[in-house]
Amino acid sequence: MADEHTPEIDYENEMVGTVDVPEADTLDLDRLTAWFAANVEGFEGTIRYSKFKGGQSNPTYRIDTPGRSYVLRRQPFGKLLPSAHAVDREYRAMSGLHPTGFPVPRTFGLCEDPDVIGSKFFVMELMQGRNLWNGALPDSTPEQRREIYHAMIDTMADLHRRNPQEIGLGEYGKPDDYCARQIARWTKQYRLSETETIPEMDALIEWLPQTVPAQHASGIVHGDYRLDNMIFHTEENRVIAVLDWELSTLGDPVADWAYFVLNWHNPADGRAGLLGLDLESLGIPTAEEATERYVERTGFPVPDMDWYFAFNLFKFAGIIQGIKKRVIDGTASSAHARKMSARVVPLVQRAHAFAKQAGMD
Repeated sequence: MADEHTPEIDYENEMVGTVDVPEADTLDLDRLTAWFAANVEGFEGTIRYSKFKGGQSNPTYRIDTPGRSYVLRRQPFGKLLPSAHAVDREYRAMSGLHPTGFPVPRTFGLCEDPDVIGSKFFVMELMQGRNLWNGALPDSTPEQRREIYHAMIDTMADLHRRNPQEIGLGEYGKPDDYCARQIARWTKQYRLSETETIPEMDALIEWLPQTVPAQHASGIVHGDYRLDNMIFHTEENRVIAVLDWELSTLGDPVADWAYFVLNWHNPADGRAGLLGLDLESLGIPTAEEATERYVERTGFPVPDMDWYFAFNLFKFAGIIQGIKKRVIDGTASSAHARKMSARVVPLVQRAHAFAKQAGMD
């Protein structure tokens, strides 16, 4: 979601792979090893660890042992906003979905005792595959690109068709009034982390709750479904893992779908955005073709998207504002966070523009 005022980010180099653990993010390996021994089935041996470059919201580590490797995902250290960094919700969502065959990592354990490493955390399987960042998929052929996009569309549709009651997630959230609840939540989070007055944000906070569309269906929503939150098979163009379930809940699948479709309206800046690319020559489906495929697979009606685009950009601006506040407070975990924090105002301005298209005076 870059613009001329936003620092350019080399996503492939800055976000893929691991680095040595910075001093501020070190863990007590003696306590962690004891927890693994008591809670992780099949664990043996000593722990070596490194930190994934990404994960500016919840710091994420690679845990290596003689027998196998794991991923540890924890809350940031320090004071947190209420209900933010919900690693326990991530753990619950993946634990419910994995037995159904939906592509998520296997989970091994959740620790809610902050005395072990200083914050809540959970441990999951390390998935070996491709992590893609550039929506243009420059290393793929047109046929491969189409297969990858179809895989993303179909995987999201399959998530939305899962019955939460049947997989133990019936109490994972309130199924109705999703957008209204999200607006209230992110308004509160934004106000708690507000660092400057943005008139367009104030206008959105007033207008969005008054104009919420009717919710036509209910299901499991991911909340941050995008290319770099997936791992693809090393040789086949299929999704083997959907990651980052921090924002997941029960709610409106159409709002979740609209977040994904925003990729077609975001500038092609080396991340998931596609705006300005020659989609036909690349082999990437248009937004209309993607939506048609989603509707055919789910049967959900998809209305005009402008309101949902404004809603999702508003929500994302609230998330990035939280990162910006942590940068200012000195508790942001990723070097990428500082560059991300510069995106709040452009996000709000784009949300406001979509709201105007949706009828805002």
